[in-house]
Amino acid sequence: MDTKLTTRIPLIALKNKVLFPGEIASLVFEREQSLNALNAAMDQNIEPIFTFQKSEQAEISPESVYTVGTRAKIIRVWRMPEGPTGVLVEGTEVGTIGEVAFNDKVDYLSATWEILEVSPANEDIKVEALVRNIVQTFKEIVNMGVSVPLPIMNEVINDKVEADVISYLITSILSIKNQEKQALLENSDVLDRLQKVNLYITKEKEILEVGQKVQKETQKQVGKFAREAMLREQMKAIEKELGMSSDQSEFADLEKKLKAKKMPKAVEKKAMHELSRLDKMPPFSPESSYIQNYLEVLATLPWGKKNKVKIELDKAEKILDDDHFGLADIKERILEYLAVEKLTKKPQGTILCFFGPPGTGKTSIGESIARATGREFAKVSLGGVRDETEIRGHRRTYVGAMPGRIIQGLRNIKTSNPVFMLDEIDKLGSDFRGDPSSALLEVLDPAQNGAFVDHYLDVEYDLSDIIFITTANDLGQIPEPLLDRMEIIEFTGYTDDEKLNIAKQYLIPRVLKKSGLKDTQLTFSDPAVLTVISKYTYEAGLRSFERELSKISRKVAKEYLLAKDKKSFEVNITPKKVEKYLKAEKYEETRINAHDEVGVATGLAWTPHGGDILFIETNVFKGDGKLQLTGQLGKVMQESAQAAYSYVKSHAEKYNIDPDEIKKHDLHLHVPAGAIPKDGPSAGLAMATSLISALTKKPINREVGMTGEINLRGKAMKIGGVKNKVLAAHRAGLKTIVLPKSNKRDLDELPKNVKSELNFVFAESFQDVAQAVFS
Repeated sequence: MDTKLTTRIPLIALKNKVLFPGEIASLVFEREQSLNALNAAMDQNIEPIFTFQKSEQAEISPESVYTVGTRAKIIRVWRMPEGPTGVLVEGTEVGTIGEVAFNDKVDYLSATWEILEVSPANEDIKVEALVRNIVQTFKEIVNMGVSVPLPIMNEVINDKVEADVISYLITSILSIKNQEKQALLENSDVLDRLQKVNLYITKEKEILEVGQKVQKETQKQVGKFAREAMLREQMKAIEKELGMSSDQSEFADLEKKLKAKKMPKAVEKKAMHELSRLDKMPPFSPESSYIQNYLEVLATLPWGKKNKVKIELDKAEKILDDDHFGLADIKERILEYLAVEKLTKKPQGTILCFFGPPGTGKTSIGESIARATGREFAKVSLGGVRDETEIRGHRRTYVGAMPGRIIQGLRNIKTSNPVFMLDEIDKLGSDFRGDPSSALLEVLDPAQNGAFVDHYLDVEYDLSDIIFITTANDLGQIPEPLLDRMEIIEFTGYTDDEKLNIAKQYLIPRVLKKSGLKDTQLTFSDPAVLTVISKYTYEAGLRSFERELSKISRKVAKEYLLAKDKKSFEVNITPKKVEKYLKAEKYEETRINAHDEVGVATGLAWTPHGGDILFIETNVFKGDGKLQLTGQLGKVMQESAQAAYSYVKSHAEKYNIDPDEIKKHDLHLHVPAGAIPKDGPSAGLAMATSLISALTKKPINREVGMTGEINLRGKAMKIGGVKNKVLAAHRAGLKTIVLPKSNKRDLDELPKNVKSELNFVFAESFQDVAQAVFS
């Protein structure tokens, strides 16, 4: 056959097939142009050209076909009545299509033809290696189930077939895009074509291997589920045949637990409905585990189960006294609360909020209330909670859904009338997941919590028999609607004498027990305990104090184990031994100054951690009458300083200050501990005192502490936190306390020994303050 034919040969465009030499393919023709070309080739007894069409949707035209195609001999033609025509062809040669045009008489394409010259394979060894690898991989994918026509299989396995023919035959069975097959058909470099075919068939093998692995795993899993389902059905049939009781069925235990609970009728109806769904559901269904977990939660909740509440006020008072030293007002309020509960047979609608510094006994008082009433005690820490679902629970549709903390707490303690403490309620947060404090409104509102709905349960649960107690260190961080539902009971700091008694009755025995020492082996003298209180701790509560005592006991425990004579081992802690075990004093600087100073006033402050003293310093230097403020003062405190400065300037002559001198000097007011933010108006009187002292060069009595807001007329205005501030002043060694006259009633809350050791000045205006500090 000539390599180049100028005679025009009928050309047939194929929509979704690339024909290769040596390939036997069955084709179906529906388009009139293709049928015309086929008939023309048969009439001329010539092999037509088959080429791939660039776009399946395009009309047949010279531009719509590729310029490299395959000639093929027609083996058989069959025509269906009123249907397409089928043709069985065998590819013979690859060639380049020359000029393509439509036939003038009959509508079909024809073209000139030139056989594609194949470049000789120079690297015979590499070609042979590629052919062997391709043939071997071909055999493997055939064994893996790939369907291959028998003629192609025989041709590939035949060792006498040329390399370029093998590459064409293998390409014809690959699951690759037709565009990629066309590119291989056009490739005249045998070595390059073999390399690409090798890459394609190796990739095909890897895909088949992964597919088989996935199929095996799926079949194994499905087979396991099907086997389990079959066995379950057989087991049910056997039980029915033997007449076994329903208690022996699959979910009998769960059903028994649910029916044993004293659930409300609506809840029991829902539980039985879900159990019925679970029994009918295939065990491998994802929803099956969700329903089972839900029913387990319902079955473990204490529906209607309550501890018997027995309130005896004298016994409750004894428990409170045994567990806590002091706190007389708080104990009295709790006894009132219990008295009303005893009379009404129901917890009071009021929610108690224990407010005060850390370590003042808020949590332990809650435990004592539980003991005094015969209730269980549950505690949930709300610090850092930002997700509303922590309170209300998750919807059951979510993966990993669970009830909220309230419901989980009730599951753990197995009773529905405990004392439930919500700790650190002031440290709740909020973000895109919701506002937990809003969810708590329903929990703590007596008008609503009788029908509380947790999202996970989706049924009502009665929380009205629970005594809810909350704790907080800072009321300013609690949202107003939530704060409005609670009665605030303030826990103030302890005096040194109270701490001494608490240490002797509670802390030291507890520390000895933790360290493994006996009370004969380690004893503390009262002066030693007071030394730890005054020089190594400076707090309203007891936590740091207990830690320091524990540190001493641990060191003594070590000495005991190293001692040769353990029988006579005995250590009595004195102030000197405190310094030996605890090293240098930590809080000497928080005491009052050693002597009176100009421009240094002692203010009283209150923080969420208790009361404290605050030194306010002022320096005067040449300038133009400006006031500079430093020490991380908040906006309110800055405004208070400006008000004090305005008062001093407007009443300068009253305090023997030359107004012109003020204009010629700048004042720098600083509050030490500059790294700690400070705010509030109650330092106004102390700031005015410091400014006047700096301008008049008069020293301030170091033993006088003061608190109170000042207005532009010099009036001493009422402030809060008096008890904490006075206790801090007492701990710091102050002798006289200046308070606004309107705060006089707040002294009723102070311990008697503190009141007796302090002198109080009740100021109506700043003139009263000046007389107390400059006398």
